[in-house]
Amino acid sequence: MTASADIKKRLAALRAVLASKGLDGFVVPRADAHQSEVASPRDDCLAYITGFTGSAGLALVLADKALIFVDGRYDIQVRHEVDQTLFEIHHLHHDPIDRWLRAHANKGMKIGFDPMLINGDLHVRISSAMIEANATLTPVADDLFDQIWTNRPPKPIGPIRAMPLHIAGETSQTKKQRVAAAIKQAGADLMVETLPDNIAWLLNVRGSDVPMNPVPHSFLTLAADGSAEWFVDRRKLGNDLSAFELNNVKLLDPANFIDRVGQNASGKAVMIDPQFSPVAVRLAVQAAGGKTVSKTSPTTVLKAAKNTVELEGYRRCHIEDGVAVTNFLAWVLKEGRARQGTTNPLTELEAEAKLLDFRQEGDGFIEASFRSISASGANAAMCHYNSAEDTNAAIDDKSPYLIDSGGQYIDGTTDITRTLMLGPANDAVKRTYTAVLKGFLSLIMAKMPKGTQGHQLDAFARRPLWDLGLDYDHGTGHGVGHNLLIHEYPHRFAKIANPFGLEPGNIMTIEPGYYEAGQYGLRIENQVEVVAITPTFCSFASLTLVPIDLTAVDIQKLSDEEIIFLNEYHRTVRDVLAPKVKRETLSFLIEQTETITR
Repeated sequence: MTASADIKKRLAALRAVLASKGLDGFVVPRADAHQSEVASPRDDCLAYITGFTGSAGLALVLADKALIFVDGRYDIQVRHEVDQTLFEIHHLHHDPIDRWLRAHANKGMKIGFDPMLINGDLHVRISSAMIEANATLTPVADDLFDQIWTNRPPKPIGPIRAMPLHIAGETSQTKKQRVAAAIKQAGADLMVETLPDNIAWLLNVRGSDVPMNPVPHSFLTLAADGSAEWFVDRRKLGNDLSAFELNNVKLLDPANFIDRVGQNASGKAVMIDPQFSPVAVRLAVQAAGGKTVSKTSPTTVLKAAKNTVELEGYRRCHIEDGVAVTNFLAWVLKEGRARQGTTNPLTELEAEAKLLDFRQEGDGFIEASFRSISASGANAAMCHYNSAEDTNAAIDDKSPYLIDSGGQYIDGTTDITRTLMLGPANDAVKRTYTAVLKGFLSLIMAKMPKGTQGHQLDAFARRPLWDLGLDYDHGTGHGVGHNLLIHEYPHRFAKIANPFGLEPGNIMTIEPGYYEAGQYGLRIENQVEVVAITPTFCSFASLTLVPIDLTAVDIQKLSDEEIIFLNEYHRTVRDVLAPKVKRETLSFLIEQTETITR
């Protein structure tokens, strides 16, 4: 935890700046100007002012109090990281900031916000709440954190690389034409794109501004005629541009982005994604007399339908990843058991480092796709936990060990979770782990009409836990980018409605779990491809090829169909991986993929 004294000083400094500007409060989101899930160190203002390091949340700093809003994934973590004498903790979705402002904002209160950091949808919610409270939401042009953050890190300038056609599977020119056609069809003249992964996909580039997130921070506008303006720091591209597909693309300084949007918007209809585009874009369009067309970016939807070359890349890199993770699990089991009761037990951080070593041996591996969640015992109950020196627990034979990890490969991105038992499971673990497995199987075995939406399938994975009166407070799965972001929009398996239907070529994860605070956490996750099985129906084909530990499973609770599926899956895993894993892993692989009988 960042020292409470430091956070207290930072709050005091921010409050002094607010007072000098006649503001009663300020909204501090987790996001940067691109609504990135993982912000660069410079842009992580929420962590700086609160100490909270999770990937979703926002704070409201007032003159006499402060509040932080986080979602259910971070309910335990936020209480570890944030001083509750300085911040009230609220749920990001069930008790959101707009509801709090409706109930508590004083008449005449002025709350400031940075219009480059607040998306259009959030702005509408907060401003509506302020209007109802007879208060004012005020845009602040200055970056207030520049005034209070000593030694603030610089803006990242990570090198950009070209994604060659034999890996991308489609030229940037063709992609731009397809998106431009969608812009025209929507009745717009111009689209503003601020999502880094959309821009990376559209231009066939990858970046390195933030580790494990291979996208360049930049902005882009695309006209209905297919011409583009790319607002990117030229230092990221280097001097030789010959490898890049920059036909009909004009390079401009990111500092001129908002001004240029205003210049281009005069008398035009401009498409803006209200969920992700900073509200500064909408304000610039309106100030120039332009018309806004609020719509999910067509780039987002087109990017989610992977082409045949991309799909081949996913399949190939998952074999490499399966080898690495299976070698790792065998090593954990052997090393962990051998060091039980010694003065040098296997630890979370040691295991995390070893997994990276195994992945680095694989062909095409670039880096991890996110910081591994290497979690033993009670730490695994924090579903987005990252181990640190002061929390680094031993991996023992008394509680489950959860490892959620992934890799960025030149031709794909992976995400997998396995829960491993080094010893026998107690009754509580066995009961809940069996329910998690049954939920996992229920969804991965599902068949659905083309166009079925994620929220219509989410309950498949929850039903076995619901039957026990249990649940988990996170989504059941998400899209995954092609050597892009580990969490890719628009598709999701979650309780919240998702209006985007699943189609062949979509890549998803399936990852139900259960978390007993202070005791243990369980999760099973495979990455899957949506495939057509008839002209109108789809199913899921597993990309992930890693054994599922059945030590803690009550086999008698599994149906015949579930056993058949597991046996077929494990037979495939064994057949594909056996020639490739290390010699010392082979016995583990054979044991983990033994045919289930009753």
